[in-house]
Amino acid sequence: MAALQQALLPMLDQEDESCSPAFTLQETFAAEYRSLRPRAPMPEFNVRFYPFTGINTTIRLREGKALVRLSDMLEGAPDSVLRAIAHILLAKLYRKPIDPMHANRYRRHLGSDAITRRAEQVRRSRGRKNISTAQGHHYNLEEIFDGLNRQFFNGLLGQPVLTWSAHSARRLLGHYDAAHNTIVVSRVFDRPGTPRYAIEYLLFHEMLHLKHPVRVKGGRRCVHSRAFQQDEKMFPELEKVKEFLKRL
Repeated sequence: MAALQQALLPMLDQEDESCSPAFTLQETFAAEYRSLRPRAPMPEFNVRFYPFTGINTTIRLREGKALVRLSDMLEGAPDSVLRAIAHILLAKLYRKPIDPMHANRYRRHLGSDAITRRAEQVRRSRGRKNISTAQGHHYNLEEIFDGLNRQFFNGLLGQPVLTWSAHSARRLLGHYDAAHNTIVVSRVFDRPGTPRYAIEYLLFHEMLHLKHPVRVKGGRRCVHSRAFQQDEKMFPELEKVKEFLKRL
């Protein structure tokens, strides 16, 4: 379901290498460029760490210069990880195949517990969450949450921030933001023609993310674990919801 997107999150890098000082970043990118494009003229690399809200990396060509911005959360990463980032960015820029070894190394680093914790802390401090209200025009999310909590969780689930989205999104129907402990449901459902069970299901699905937090398993980010999926089947009108969402 488009709303309940699963991201492939990367994994712990086990290599023990010295960190690459900032002044060698240009050299790292130049070396990866030469390996990908042995005979092409080399651009001048301008590589900087930048305080993004997330773990972002960008590369742009401007007047013969390659401008690279790396999240400052990657500062101090092992040299192998920085080489992997350089390879991935350059391969994407010049439409070259990405070496699976580099892709896996980068995923492993991003999936480490330390990086995951730091990313959430940074999102809390730098990011801003648009909070509207739990009381919609036709449905109150807090009232629905309380009913679901009693029915499926014995009333033991702590209530996060509940809010309708600012816009009537049809692609992102609902999501749980762990960094801000917030459940957002698309306002497209807050209308008379929406059956209550559809909103109950969307909220129930996001509540399951509170019970079953995202875990890294086998090198992959497990968003909807087997236990999560088993609990989801407890929703009595699951098939009706699926049909309704298909029509939407």
